[in-house]
Amino acid sequence: MTGKDTMKKFRNILFVSNALQDETAAMKQALSLSRNNEATLKALLVCPGLPNSLDEYAAKYKEALTEQLAESICKAQAALKMEEKADSIPVVIESGSTPAIRIIRHVLRDSCDLVVKDAQPSLDGKGFMAVDMELLRKCPSAVWLCRPIEQARDKIKVAVAIDAESLDRAGHDLALQLLQISRSLADTCSGQLDIVSCWDFEFEEYLHYNPWASVPKEQISQAIAQTQSRNTHELARLITESGIGGDIKTHQLRGRAEKLIPTFVRDEKIDILVMGTVARTGIAGFTMGNTAENIFNVLGCSLLALKPNGFASPVKAY
Repeated sequence: MTGKDTMKKFRNILFVSNALQDETAAMKQALSLSRNNEATLKALLVCPGLPNSLDEYAAKYKEALTEQLAESICKAQAALKMEEKADSIPVVIESGSTPAIRIIRHVLRDSCDLVVKDAQPSLDGKGFMAVDMELLRKCPSAVWLCRPIEQARDKIKVAVAIDAESLDRAGHDLALQLLQISRSLADTCSGQLDIVSCWDFEFEEYLHYNPWASVPKEQISQAIAQTQSRNTHELARLITESGIGGDIKTHQLRGRAEKLIPTFVRDEKIDILVMGTVARTGIAGFTMGNTAENIFNVLGCSLLALKPNGFASPVKAY
């Protein structure tokens, strides 16, 4: 069975724009996702509100931003050889402060299941800025933060980071979703899916170097081997349960996820990383605020981030 058979498709995609720069690359990714998932695609233009003293310019201000967004849509459609016109994508404008809250409220009111947004640029091109991080923490839908991808579609590399040993049902179910969605995504790209699972024997240093712990080295080595074996077994079990197939390459990385995953992404030239942002996702203890945020702070590729079933946003629809 392939990912195409098991994938829970996105149905209602929201593209978020600030129309302050060329968003063609992000719009191409949104249009491709919409086409591949046979999903509806809408655009939300979020911009700062003008002060009252400039009210007479408000209409022209919004018109200029709308034209910038329409230009990005047209260029993306042309690049993808799509015949639709820019006005085929409905656009809603939200102006004012707290842009992330406005985006999340729109997601809740319109039951969007995926937000696609151009990653806010940082000085070194890595990590994500304030609005993006707030979406990763609080948005109930999946969030796709786009960075430009230069190579042809059949060369795009997709990787997924999962927790192969989650002890709770939410983490287990999220790992299955991550595998299925990343498999389907890889099917539309290079076809190869890299699956990353981090593991470590957390007591190794303590047992080796604590003078009060007189554990023979052979027993420590055996415990390390058992830890790795358990990770191998659970990873294989999850992949089987997910029902995915195709070109799969598994990577069991020993050590801390916040160091290993960004290094893996860089060294393997991964274009899109799929991972969870809340609860036990990617590695044991993988929660926003520590491991996940440390990874996001140095990540240089596009990110598709999912929440576990039952996640409730602290933001209300109204």
